[in-house]
Amino acid sequence: MLRFLTAGESHGKALVVIIEGLPAGLPVVAADVQQELARRRLGFGRGPRMRFEADEVTLVGGVRHGRTLGSPVAIEIGNTEWPKWEQEMSPDPGIPTKVLTQPRPGHADLSGMLKYGLADARDVLERASARETAARVAAGSLARLLLSRIGVQVLSHVVQLGEARSTTDRLPEPAELEQIDGSPVRCLDPVAEAAMIAQVKAAAKDGDSLGGVAEVIAYGVPVGIGSHVHWDRRLDALLAQALMSIQAVKSVEIGAGSDVAGVRGSVAHDAIRFADASERSDAAGSGGYVRDTWRAGGIEGGMSTGGPVVARVSMKPLATLNRPTLGTVDVATGESTVSFKERTDVTAVPAMGVVAETMTLLVLASESLRKFGGDSVAEFVRNHDSYVGALGNEASAARGT
Repeated sequence: MLRFLTAGESHGKALVVIIEGLPAGLPVVAADVQQELARRRLGFGRGPRMRFEADEVTLVGGVRHGRTLGSPVAIEIGNTEWPKWEQEMSPDPGIPTKVLTQPRPGHADLSGMLKYGLADARDVLERASARETAARVAAGSLARLLLSRIGVQVLSHVVQLGEARSTTDRLPEPAELEQIDGSPVRCLDPVAEAAMIAQVKAAAKDGDSLGGVAEVIAYGVPVGIGSHVHWDRRLDALLAQALMSIQAVKSVEIGAGSDVAGVRGSVAHDAIRFADASERSDAAGSGGYVRDTWRAGGIEGGMSTGGPVVARVSMKPLATLNRPTLGTVDVATGESTVSFKERTDVTAVPAMGVVAETMTLLVLASESLRKFGGDSVAEFVRNHDSYVGALGNEASAARGT
């Protein structure tokens, strides 16, 4: 299986991620990681930090001459603003220049201060910050490279921002990812895109923030990833936990999600049929069986069905406002006040979609390694291809061909 661990603070010297379980022989260069980190900085409504923040990527260990060694991979993402924060965030003994005692509602500030016995909200917010997702994206960039070897592709797009919603239910294809990233709000629907931009401008004018929904789609996932045999092996449960771990995410839906709760069973499920001759090559990973709908999100009984795996991820409006109005209490004086302000975005939903891709990639890579194994990439691919080939043989036998 694939495991990863991140360390570092938002304004610290660097973020670090260690990824364990990658097979040997995977081609990796720093530019692969930087490309994904650049996508994370996309989106209309991001704050000024995204314009001057440069993610300085260093492959520290686990890679030699452009290929993984099978040992843990360590990646460092340097903070280009560190000189401005070296005194405030120094690991050496000292005193902060400013103590933050007005915790922000909607953040980890107060709960973290009480839990750990801290008097300064910065001791909590620096790690709780969504800046940590840069380290996750770095890990996910390697998972993307690995999954590409077995034909798995993952993308996301924004389907709602504030009150503006996309009006199409069509799932975008992998070839459209560049077009999605070219949209200021990462939305393929031009009418919805314009409405979303207008929503962001209006919220920015008021010093307010917006939430929204991103949809993540994984193509090429073969049937049988995940398992029905234990609660912690179910693919939908693993995805839900991973996606819910993203900062400010409040709900995750697989496929049609809560929409199926209000309809009858006769229209809530995905009918099964054999692929016809023109579809058989695309249906190899599903054993030659096809679903024309994706209400189950490509997962039944905790296992992938071979169709697109689909999840919708909902993000709340950011709790740090450019015009602070949220009431709080100064923990030092006990007086009522308003929360302090850190640099913030009007919305981070477009970027959240990229992070949601990352978490999906990491789950799928881990479960694919569990399914196919392999100490080298060549062995991993060989085991996958053998499995998919066997599925095709079984489908042909079932047809009598």
